[in-house]
Amino acid sequence: MKFPVFDLHCDTALRLLGDDGNQAGSLRTNQGHIDLTRAKALPGYCQCFACFTTPSMVQKDWYGVSPVVMFEREIATVQREIDQNKRTISLVYSPQEIRENLEKGKMSALLTIEGPAGFGFDPELLENLYQIGFRISTLGWNEQNVLTGSHQTGEGLTDLGKTYVRRCQELGILVDVSHISDRGFWDIMDITQAPVIASHSNSRALCGHSRNLTDEMFRAIQETGGVVGINQFANFLGENPTLDTICDHIFHFLELNPEGTHVALGGDLDGCSALAEGFRGIESYETLADRLLERGLTEDMVMNLYWNNALGVMDAAVQNN
Repeated sequence: MKFPVFDLHCDTALRLLGDDGNQAGSLRTNQGHIDLTRAKALPGYCQCFACFTTPSMVQKDWYGVSPVVMFEREIATVQREIDQNKRTISLVYSPQEIRENLEKGKMSALLTIEGPAGFGFDPELLENLYQIGFRISTLGWNEQNVLTGSHQTGEGLTDLGKTYVRRCQELGILVDVSHISDRGFWDIMDITQAPVIASHSNSRALCGHSRNLTDEMFRAIQETGGVVGINQFANFLGENPTLDTICDHIFHFLELNPEGTHVALGGDLDGCSALAEGFRGIESYETLADRLLERGLTEDMVMNLYWNNALGVMDAAVQNN
């Protein structure tokens, strides 16, 4: 494997809690999509660990606990697992720490927010979360909430949602448009003062799912200096997807961005019920890289996709705040 991996989104923190929201697995080795044992084969690794919450997780047929409780459990899970494996991986707060870890042969972990329900959608709490280490935030998941509508519900940003976006960008937290409604997306584009990302979204031109991005959306993200992370969830790739289907989404975005500076990885691993044929987990990024090279990408382009572009947008967030 020639390329380090910087993955903008996974749901491993939630998976390690199990179906009842209690500890059920170890980051060192497990049967999911990501563990440190497999990641050691990579020449470098930075993983964004999402702490996922949504109001409906309080329902008894789901987790049966409040999103606030679940958010606290996910943070504690990531912190505990990193502490137990501190020789292998560390929580990072800046792009420079990611670079230093790469030079030392150590993995990096970043905290991200997938749905602010876990802290009541309150922009006033973002500064505290930034101090803890959170560096990326969506405005919700698949629900309508007090900040915005989702890709399933359709509403745009509220005034509180606009305040949330501005506060994130003031602090240096990247605003993530994955899961948002089309109206909400364009509302963010109207007010953004910093790069915007879609941490785990694919091309709607190739797979018409509402979770994916239109070409116009990709161009808008590109104009902000942001990146789009390629999602490995089969539902967002197309019917009966293979490694070539993943490559097709990458190459489509590269047609819109020939320099290859705005496409990254955002696997949604441990949040996927089905993956493309030939892609099993974190270990399969090596196979995907080989296929991209076979299909004509240069090593420099793959390095941008796998590492440089995500690191670069982290740099831009720091410089903006």
